[in-house]
Amino acid sequence: MARLLVVDDDKNLQVLYKEEFEEEGYEVDVAGSGSEALEIVKKNKPDLVVLDISMPGMDGIEVLSKVLAQDKTISIILNTAYGTYKDNFMTWSADAYVVKSGDLTELKSKVREILDKKLKG
Repeated sequence: MARLLVVDDDKNLQVLYKEEFEEEGYEVDVAGSGSEALEIVKKNKPDLVVLDISMPGMDGIEVLSKVLAQDKTISIILNTAYGTYKDNFMTWSADAYVVKSGDLTELKSKVREILDKKLKG
């Protein structure tokens, strides 16, 4: 079973994503900050991280680079309300970029697609 880490400073989204992805059959950890996310990555090594960009303190772009510096095999989906970050070359090392929506269909589909590709090697 694949392990996901959802990183978002919005508590309501943490709960929603955790419930939704657990229903899809994933093990899900949540983090409310970049530093908390890095601790979980060290401890639990997720297969995929769903990462918000706009967070207080350490933003998602900084977390992205630190996670990949720790382990390049971890897949990362940037999940943000702002489409403008797509133009930032620092985001290009993520596996996918999904603009937040009340409908999680696109995000779930990206998670499945990336993990399927990863499992097939």
